[in-house]
Amino acid sequence: MKNICILGATGSIGTQALDVIRNDNELNLIAVSANTNWEKILLILQEFNLEYVAMMDQTAYEKVAEYCREKDLKTNVLYGIDGLNEIASLQKVDIVLTSVVGMIGLEPTLKAIRAKKDIALANKETLVVAGELIIREAKKYNVNILPVDSEHGAIFQCLRGNKGEDVEKIILTASGGPFRGKRNDELRNVTVKEALNHPRWSMGKKISIDSATLMNKGLEVIEAHFLFNLDYNNIEVVVHPESIVHSMVQYNDGSIIAQLSVADMRLPIQYALNYPLRKKSIIDKLDLFKTSMLTFEKPDIDTFKPLKLAYEAGKIGGTMPAVLNAANEAAVDLFMKGDIKFLKIGDILEESMNKFDISYSYELEDIINLDRCVKEFVYSTYR
Repeated sequence: MKNICILGATGSIGTQALDVIRNDNELNLIAVSANTNWEKILLILQEFNLEYVAMMDQTAYEKVAEYCREKDLKTNVLYGIDGLNEIASLQKVDIVLTSVVGMIGLEPTLKAIRAKKDIALANKETLVVAGELIIREAKKYNVNILPVDSEHGAIFQCLRGNKGEDVEKIILTASGGPFRGKRNDELRNVTVKEALNHPRWSMGKKISIDSATLMNKGLEVIEAHFLFNLDYNNIEVVVHPESIVHSMVQYNDGSIIAQLSVADMRLPIQYALNYPLRKKSIIDKLDLFKTSMLTFEKPDIDTFKPLKLAYEAGKIGGTMPAVLNAANEAAVDLFMKGDIKFLKIGDILEESMNKFDISYSYELEDIINLDRCVKEFVYSTYR
């Protein structure tokens, strides 16, 4: 039996993780967190025997606490980042699924690692902004970092049973997002609604915008660098609109090993939560006879500038990826609020990367302060 904590239980990944858990009697959910969605948390409380709930929003916290008092539940209801940190490091927890969006996932993930909990990582920003720190601490405390992203989960599977020194490169697949094939002049006036209309995946708003700019793939490149200890020159992005091949590994003898399945995030979630076991499928099986075509294209990094900037930030290293991430979080927020145009997101990333000094030695507090400074700069300049 594995005791599970989910950070971000009401989002897309968290919701699908709940489905994995309810179909596996060897996974026991004991703690969850959410931001504002107390209604979904009440439904989770009705289904699962939770010991802890942490809410980031004050009003949501009060709603959940009141419900637990009325129903005489034994659930401990916690508030804010301290609550996230507490449930992430509970003694009873075996594995923490981090599926919160953005920088907020960094501190509780670090707390969980230092409490010797395995991490099922769906919060890519954690490795993007503090990869050296996270990997160093995971090694120090002998903790597994198990990727939940479909692409990194695919690579993780393709690497099993092979030697790292035999890897020539990893190939991250990208759907291309809603604007695949379009040029700058076609993207100048795209709407938020259009950018959110992903052709393959149903995701949260922020990650959907990142997919539209290809920034999501850029973040995954940086994440892959830390997860698999590969140079950026050995990480390639390929646009694969069918989203059947979830990623590939090319070995030095010319072999390419790929992981294929239907597009369903429950598969990488199930694999990470049960690692090293492979459990019976809860997703539809891929029917190769109905798979008429697999296509692969080079990404247009001139039109979709955030992907190019992510490679540059990763190669510079140090705190540059943290600058990139903070600028992107603020720029995406401004775009969704109608303050900037879609293409301005890439310009803001580039301007931020040119403005801030880079450090190659940092701790958690340094990253948190830098994140705040970059966002203050973006908001004060463009809002």
